[in-house]
Amino acid sequence: MGQLDKTDRRILTILQMDGRIAAVELADRIGERLKRLQREGYVAGFGARLDPHMVGLGFLVFVEVLLDKTTPDVFERFAKSIQRAPEVLECYMVAGGFDYLVKTRLSDMTAYRRFLGDVLLALPGVKETRTYAVMEEVKSYAPLPL
Repeated sequence: MGQLDKTDRRILTILQMDGRIAAVELADRIGERLKRLQREGYVAGFGARLDPHMVGLGFLVFVEVLLDKTTPDVFERFAKSIQRAPEVLECYMVAGGFDYLVKTRLSDMTAYRRFLGDVLLALPGVKETRTYAVMEEVKSYAPLPL
């Protein structure tokens, strides 16, 4: 990957604020660099940000996951399995007192309890979980500070 100059940063900032901007309008505003930024991997994709409450997924939960062993094969099996769980929005391997941090959205606590028992605790290597239900979303999306 190459270096980002001032114009590249401007393009990426505009795209983070309005991903629906027409390529022609974007080209008029900042030049013909969008295709290069996509090709080089700076732009990972485009999509709409949905209001989770409007689609019945207003219950946001973070879950700490502790595995029974910390070996490469256990990590690999867990990672492959969790990628197949559509309820999981994000999953990060972390350093510290647990192994993974999982972010999920569901309709309510009943749906979360079902997800916890049927999906999360059934994943390979899961020894223990700690659940953190979000009471208020203070800041849930921000563009990268370029």
